[in-house]
Amino acid sequence: MVSTKPRIAPGRLRELGPVNWVVWQALSRAAGTDDAHLFSTLGRTGGLFRGWLHFSGRLMPGGKLRRYESELVILRVAHLRECEYETDHHIRLGRRAGVTPEILDRLREGPAAAGWIDKERALLTAVDQLVATRDLDDATWQALAAHYDEQRLIEIVLLTNQYEGLASTITALRIETDH
Repeated sequence: MVSTKPRIAPGRLRELGPVNWVVWQALSRAAGTDDAHLFSTLGRTGGLFRGWLHFSGRLMPGGKLRRYESELVILRVAHLRECEYETDHHIRLGRRAGVTPEILDRLREGPAAAGWIDKERALLTAVDQLVATRDLDDATWQALAAHYDEQRLIEIVLLTNQYEGLASTITALRIETDH
C-alpha cells in the first residue's frame, strides 16, 4: 500500500521565506483555496521555485496555445498519470476555458472517443503517445503538424512534459489535494 501522507510538509513563512510566502498566498487565492499545497511545498526550494514558476507560467497561461487546448493537454496528462491534485486543480481552470463536464468525460475516454474534431484528436493522440513512449511517431507528428505551426508544436511537447513531470513530482512527494 502506498502512503498518502505528504513526504515534505507544506511550508509556511519560516520555510518559504518572505518572497515565496507572498507568492504562495497569491497563488492560493487565485486557486480558490487557503493553501495551494503544491506551491507551499515547492516554495520550500527558494529561488528554484520562482524559476520553475516562471517557466511553468510561460507555458500556461502564457503560452501561444489557446487556453482550452492547454487545459485539454493538462487534464489528459493528469488522467493518464492518475494525478488527483492536477486533475482537481485543472478541472476548475478548464471549466473557465470551456471544458464542460461532457468534454471532461471524453477526455477520460481519450482520443478515440466520439465527438472530437480532428485537431483535438491529433492533440490528444500526441499527449497519449508522449506520456506512454516519451516520443512521437511520424504519423502522430504529421497529424499534429497539420493543425499547428512550429512554435505551437514545440509548446505542445514542452507543455505535455512539464505536466507529466509535475504529476511525477506531486506523486513522489505525496502532495495532498487542496481543501
